Amino acid sequence: MTKHRIFTTSVASVYPHYVAKAERKGRTKAEVDEIIRWLTGLSQDELEGHLAAKTDFETFFARAPGLNPDRTKITGVICGVRVEEVAAPLMREIRYLDKLIDELARGKAMEKILRA
Repeated sequence: MTKHRIFTTSVASVYPHYVAKAERKGRTKAEVDEIIRWLTGLSQDELEGHLAAKTDFETFFARAPGLNPDRTKITGVICGVRVEEVAAPLMREIRYLDKLIDELARGKAMEKILRA
């Protein structure tokens, strides 16, 4: 079975779209970075290293030092699919990230986005 195309796509190629989506709605790159760090357990330097190295999503999530246990509280629909019902673990992690960026762009408070 072939891998989904997003698995081999570099995070660096999608990251500017995350930032642009947030900035169009008055949010910041720093908030996007905070969300990614919260989800993955990466430091800012590690995140920037992955972006510079053009790490693909599969490797990015495999090397995440500590996926946040509260990520399972992320629910809702993204791309027409309920996040909590995505069966493939890697795809679910990618959808969690998509959902968090979507919530940021919709103006949700950071405390709620980060499930505080």
